[in-house]
Amino acid sequence: MRIILILLLCFIIVNLFIGLFHIVRGKAKETNQVVRSLTIRVAASIVLFALILVIVYLTSNHLG
Repeated sequence: MRIILILLLCFIIVNLFIGLFHIVRGKAKETNQVVRSLTIRVAASIVLFALILVIVYLTSNHLG
């Protein structure tokens, strides 16, 4: 499970730099690519956060 989290985090970081590359190039027709990159990064971040919450919930010791 740790490998999946690390790979997802690496995917988010790579996607961040892809978006930065499109912003720095600054062509108007690449606006859709920047928005798509942002959308994918936000979705991957939500999935990562949800996975971390599930892992914490499943590994915590519940008393009572």
